[in-house]
Amino acid sequence: MGPRSKKVIHYEAAFEDYLRQKGLPYIAVDEAKKALFAGAKLKSFDFVVYRPTGKNLLVDVKGRKLSPARNGKGGATALQNWTTREDIDDLRQWQEIFGDGFSAIFLFMFHWPARPEESPFPDLFAFQDKWYAMQAISIADYRTHMKPRSAAWGTVHLPMADFRRLAKPFEEWL
Repeated sequence: MGPRSKKVIHYEAAFEDYLRQKGLPYIAVDEAKKALFAGAKLKSFDFVVYRPTGKNLLVDVKGRKLSPARNGKGGATALQNWTTREDIDDLRQWQEIFGDGFSAIFLFMFHWPARPEESPFPDLFAFQDKWYAMQAISIADYRTHMKPRSAAWGTVHLPMADFRRLAKPFEEWL
């Protein structure tokens, strides 16, 4: 894989490291490679992940930092799962372009800044001295259950009960 044309943020770098450690074949997508779809005016997703069985994944990474609860009992504040309507529409269209062999997902990468044993997630992994958890949800489930968050910013989110019920650890997508 050659150099990327976009700056890689730590959430994407952590996910890429995870894929390498698991030995999963993938392609990191950036805006320069999007030229392959010359007529497309869509925001790029971040990765194509090839699974050993089942549909391959079109992954849009959404990085979020968790904050430890202030009551000193561990845990975390609400799991931020907002995105833009444009991201939803574009990812759905990418799924249509790629066809039946692909499923589009949002991958919420939660950075946990405290001690791992205090995390609300049992499945943290380390990358460059930071701890992460990954929760993934299909674009179809997200679209079905999303609620408006900010009309001015064009953002939507899932109510926490829906997110906890529908999102699952990325490991379960493999």
